[in-house]
Amino acid sequence: MRNFTLKPGLRVLVTAGASGIGRAIADLLIENGARVHICDVAPERLDHFQKAHPGHGASLCDVAKEDDVASLFMDVGQTLGGLDALVNNAGVPGPTGGVEHITPAEWRRTIDVGLTGQFLCTHHAVPLLRQVKDGAIVNLSSSAGRFGYAFRTPYAAAKWGVVGLTQSLAKELGPIGIRVNAILPGAVSGPRMQGVIRARAAQLGISDEDMERRMVEHISLRRMATPEDVAAMALFLLSPAGFNISGQSLGIDGNVESI
Repeated sequence: MRNFTLKPGLRVLVTAGASGIGRAIADLLIENGARVHICDVAPERLDHFQKAHPGHGASLCDVAKEDDVASLFMDVGQTLGGLDALVNNAGVPGPTGGVEHITPAEWRRTIDVGLTGQFLCTHHAVPLLRQVKDGAIVNLSSSAGRFGYAFRTPYAAAKWGVVGLTQSLAKELGPIGIRVNAILPGAVSGPRMQGVIRARAAQLGISDEDMERRMVEHISLRRMATPEDVAAMALFLLSPAGFNISGQSLGIDGNVESI
């Protein structure tokens, strides 16, 4: 019988793992016996993680930069000695604005972190995952990977790309035992979502409270998700209970009806 207990000492890399969803995933995996290495672009958050979890690895890394990712995987080799699972969590919210006002630099940065960063980390992870019998990759997409998202086109484009990357990799890597899935959170409570709400509210000329209310009205359960909700799904997918799940895009969003 398959269960939710992780393989003892499961070796996992979590990108952008020092705060928000990434930190919730890293914390839960460690709580359940995994050996975790994280990366992030914020040194102070990496320090906080290492103080909370001595013995687990942390690297300063911008996943959009090839040299940074190569160095990250050198660190992973030293701290974990291999890899059983990759959680591609890094992403940025990107700009809020009409397409004529979004700059090419803003577009590139959003795509580079949210999509190209997942490719770069996967590129380096797969040779390591090939060495285990049941490797796994979990990619973070978004409910924006299902719906068009007016005034946030770079973010939506990146997240749609993650779904395509996930389904393609599931077909490519399945025959060698690597399962690949995407998690699609909707509105997730926290500072990042508050920033998104603030930017959209300013654009519409309404209060932050009204903007949040409008957002929640498009969620069937009428509530935001939490980072811990997303972490629970990552734990499930990396556990033996997720052994036969691959190529799926799993919404953890209270059923977002539209954006």
